[in-house]
Amino acid sequence: MKVKTVSESKVVMTNVMMPQHANPAGNVYGGEVMKMMDTVAGAVAKKHTRSNIVTVRVDELKFMQPIHIGDLVTCAGNLTYVGRTSMEILVTVVVENLSKDERPVTALTALFTLVSLDDHGRPIPVPRLEINTEGERQAYEEGNKRYLIYKKQSS
Repeated sequence: MKVKTVSESKVVMTNVMMPQHANPAGNVYGGEVMKMMDTVAGAVAKKHTRSNIVTVRVDELKFMQPIHIGDLVTCAGNLTYVGRTSMEILVTVVVENLSKDERPVTALTALFTLVSLDDHGRPIPVPRLEINTEGERQAYEEGNKRYLIYKKQSS
């Protein structure tokens, strides 16, 4: 089985929020942001496995920063952990008000778990993850702990 680095499957997607993404008050719908995040997580998983993938779990989404019409939203996703058939992907959402000279701020983060599937919808093994930095090692160990907790809860 091939081994891949975290950077090989990283994905960044940027979008300017438009009126169709928001309520009448100009606040972007949480579901619009969640859709972007799931798209990024799916792209990361697809790049890593080059197979069909499905989202099976999303951890808590807590909005720390509002997002409005006209804001530039950047979603970045990278692998934190891989199991035998599943992958954990951290997605970070950064928002920038393009009308003001202010620094972009993190609006929210979430961990997505996706599973690789064969042509018949059955889970298949994913490439292992090569760990190259201390941050990647720490994220991998934390992901493994979560994986074991989720696995125990589903038994």
